[in-house]
Amino acid sequence: MPYLPAPYRRFVENYPQLAESYEQLANACHEAGPLIEPVRRLIKLGIAVGLQSEGAVKSHARRALEAGATPEEIRHAVLLALTTTGFPGMIAALEWIEEVISARSV
Repeated sequence: MPYLPAPYRRFVENYPQLAESYEQLANACHEAGPLIEPVRRLIKLGIAVGLQSEGAVKSHARRALEAGATPEEIRHAVLLALTTTGFPGMIAALEWIEEVISARSV
């Protein structure tokens, strides 16, 4: 992944064994079922929206784009959160993903 946030880079630097174990677990979870990568990435984005975590939303939006999801699919995934997480969380997530989408198209 070309972009790694500073807190994650510090985690990897300070706790390399934990970071490696975390990555192995994440990879095992992704490979544990039949979902294709872009769908898995959109699901992870939805979870991040539900948590209202700006960093996670941006990270999963970037990963979804890298996996082949379109900006329209990413926007749709966030819009689906409206009736579950509420308007404020959904609208904040829309802003965060637009930052990612805009940065990618520059």
